[in-house]
Amino acid sequence: MKNEITSLKKTARLAGLWYLLLAITGVYSIIYVPSKIMVRGDAVATANNILANEFLFRTGIISDLISNTIFMLLVLVLYRLFKQVNEHKAKLMVALVIVQIPAVFFMEAFNITSLMILKGEILKTFELNQRQDLAMLFLKINDYGTLTLEMFWGLWLLPFGQLVYKSGFIPRMFGVLLIIGGMAYIIESLTHLLLPNYGAFVSQYTFVFYAIGELSIMLWLSIKGAKNNIPTIDKQ
Repeated sequence: MKNEITSLKKTARLAGLWYLLLAITGVYSIIYVPSKIMVRGDAVATANNILANEFLFRTGIISDLISNTIFMLLVLVLYRLFKQVNEHKAKLMVALVIVQIPAVFFMEAFNITSLMILKGEILKTFELNQRQDLAMLFLKINDYGTLTLEMFWGLWLLPFGQLVYKSGFIPRMFGVLLIIGGMAYIIESLTHLLLPNYGAFVSQYTFVFYAIGELSIMLWLSIKGAKNNIPTIDKQ
């Protein structure tokens, strides 16, 4: 039993480490880089920023690819951690993450294409303003793809939260916070897609819920790992 608990703690801390790396790379590619590049409603300024900060733009692409690779590794470790709690929910959690990965790699191709267009490496016969508009089209496709993926960022947290709640070796409070955070992601995604004029307003509030949910479980797994309990088996 002691060996089982030790193994459980190590697996939990490994998950916490992957979660921390996911947070760092995710914030860099999704928040930091766009804040330095994108100018809302101004295609010319955005295009100029991309060309002036090409290396930064490219690092954002690489960071996003690394982030999603880490995401895949994280969920596989979480599966190993929670499969004894409820294997069906653990598999569902993995599936809701894995399905996102190909879409992200495909979406980053749009970012590379927009950069090639702006640099004149392709579509050389187009006028500058035409290239800028077309580049923005590819960037917009990427943005809407991200909003769609945000739905899955919320969906995977629902079985994850249920597993945490049922586990017995992680406080139930974190499971509740994860489920609330998952719902917040879903609400934010649906608002941006259905009622885009209210998207920014809703995001101010939903951000708080999913940030608290994910940060709290990340810190618990990284620092504490797991309580000195064997997993609670959920046969449902």
